[in-house]
Amino acid sequence: MNTSTFTIPPQKKDYVTIGNELSAHRISWGYFGEGYNNGKPTFDYCGICDPMQYSSSIMTNPALRANTQHDLNDFISEAANGTLPAVSFLKPGDDDGHPGYSTLVAFENFTARAIAAVQSNRSLWRNTAIFVTFDETGGYYDSGYTQPVSFFGDGPRVPLLVISPYAKVGHVDHTYTDHVSVLKFIEANWKLSPLTSFSEDNLPNATPGRYVPKDRPAIGNLMTLFDFQQHPRLARLALPVRPEPKTSHRTAVSYRLR
Repeated sequence: MNTSTFTIPPQKKDYVTIGNELSAHRISWGYFGEGYNNGKPTFDYCGICDPMQYSSSIMTNPALRANTQHDLNDFISEAANGTLPAVSFLKPGDDDGHPGYSTLVAFENFTARAIAAVQSNRSLWRNTAIFVTFDETGGYYDSGYTQPVSFFGDGPRVPLLVISPYAKVGHVDHTYTDHVSVLKFIEANWKLSPLTSFSEDNLPNATPGRYVPKDRPAIGNLMTLFDFQQHPRLARLALPVRPEPKTSHRTAVSYRLR
C-alpha cells in the first residue's frame, strides 16, 4: 500500500487498544486533546498524540472515533456536569511543560484547571482517580534501576502524581511502575484481561514498595497508591492558577510534528 498520502499510515484492524477493550465491555471512554476545536484544530493541538488514531478499528468506526473527538473545553464542561466518561485521557497543547515552547508553570496551570473542574462536581470527585505524568524525561541522567521489560526496555524515571479522595496521604510509593501501569490500573479496576497475549500488561505485579522487584520483569498496577478502605477525603485542593514568569515565552515551534 502506498502510504505517502497518510500522515499516519493505517494499521491493521485487529490492532487492539484499551479503547477497543473498554467499548467491548460497554465502559465509556474518551480522549480529550486541547486545541481539537470541533475538528478545526488550533495550532496547539498535537495531531500525533492521540494513541487511538493509530488503530484502524477505531478510526474507521464512526461510533468509536467519536470518543476521540474532544477538546479541553469539552473536558471542563463535562466534568462540571458530571458527564465525563468512566475513563478519560486528557492531553495538553502547548502548555504541556515541554522544553523549547512551554514552561512548567504553564503545565501546572493546565493541570490545576483540570483538577479543579473535576473537584467542582462533588459526586464525580467522590469516585475519581486522577493520574498526572509525563511522556519522557528529556534525556537527563537517572541513577535509578531500569528493568528490561521489553526489547526497548524502560527509560529514565518520570514523575507520576495521583489525586483522589482515596489516595494515601503524603505517600511516596517505591513499587516499580512504568507507563503500562496506567493500563494495568484500568484493567484491574474494571476487571479486564490484558489486551493481547504478548503486551506488557501481561507482566505480573511488582513487589509492593520495592523498587527492584523480587521477581522480574514485573510492573505495578498503581493500586498500591490507594487505600480504598478509608473514608474518602472530599476536601478540594487549593491549586491557584499562577502567572508565568516574565522571562518565559511561548514561541511557535514550526518543526514540531502535528
